Order: sequence, then C-alpha cells, then structure tokens
Amino acid sequence: MDERLKKQLDFALEVDKEKNILRQTHLSGHGRNENDAEHAWHMALMAYLLKEYANEPVDISKVMLMCLIHDVVEIDAGDTYAYDAEGLKTQKEREDKAKERIFSLLPDDQKAELIALFDEFEAFETPESKYAHAMDNLQPLILNNSNGGEDWRKRGITAEQVYGRQGKTKLGSEKLYREVVDKLIQENISKGNIKD
Repeated sequence: MDERLKKQLDFALEVDKEKNILRQTHLSGHGRNENDAEHAWHMALMAYLLKEYANEPVDISKVMLMCLIHDVVEIDAGDTYAYDAEGLKTQKEREDKAKERIFSLLPDDQKAELIALFDEFEAFETPESKYAHAMDNLQPLILNNSNGGEDWRKRGITAEQVYGRQGKTKLGSEKLYREVVDKLIQENISKGNIKD
C-alpha cells in the first residue's frame, strides 16, 4: 500500500472515534445521548435539506463537509457543553491542539484543506460558515424540543443562555431563526422548560 493511501485510511479509522464522544443532547423521542458523529451527520443532512433558507447563496457541498468535520477535534478535546462557562474558556486551546494531531494523519494537501475548512467554520465570517453554525445550533434545539425540553429543564437553562447561543443562527438563516428557533424557545419558556 502506498503511503498516501495508508495515511488516508489511518485518518478514516481515527475519525471513527468520533462515535464514542457523547454529547449532552439526547436523541429524539427521549433516546440515549447522541454522539458527535450522529450530530455531524444530522447537521450535514439538515444543511442540504434547508439550504434554500440560508441568508446568502452557499456552496452546499462545502457546508456539508464543514458540518461533517467540525467536531472531529472532540476526539481529543472532548465535547464542551454549549452552556459550560468554564469549559468554554479552554475549548479553543484544546481543539487547536487536537486539530493539529488529528488532521496531521492525512497527506499534507488534505491536511491543509481540512484545517482551512475547520478554521473557516470557527472564524464565522463566510456565508458557508454562518449557515453551518446555524445548523450546529438548530440541530440540538429541535432535539431538545422533541424531548419535551428535558435537557434544558434538568440543567436549569435560561432564556438568556439559549437566546445567546441561538443569536448566531439568524446570521446564517433569518427565516429559520424567526420561524423555528424563536418559536421553539418561546414555547419552551411558556412550558417552564427554559427559565424566563
């Protein structure tokens, strides 16, 4: 086997570990905790299905790949819960270190390509990254809602926290923010699942 193919297969096997990283969000219908790979797959599919609602035209294949790789770093860095103030302080440092190790398994050209895509997602400046972030926020929101708001209720999550995180959603899709996100948050506030 040539060296390039070996590196690609080593990376493919390494990213399988993403299936072991459990998130705080539960699967719909009160299922078990979802893992990072399921979250990424779900986001990528949602990005394709909802692309007409992006604020600006996007390269959907780029967005989908961004969705698929954005949490690969959590293999080393672990999942940082969206509302964990302490964990968020060290998240970038942990993820940068993981990014270098994991993507370095690839041939240099693919390493550079995927790191650039990961960094673009993190920088949150392009239409693709803004839309991908909208999916990253919308996906757990609809799962939490499908579970009767249990994840928010158990942790005492406030409207300020949820709106703070979801504020980025409107930068990728005003329509999804207005017609889905805000509506779901308001419903869960009125039900007592999110503290007002």
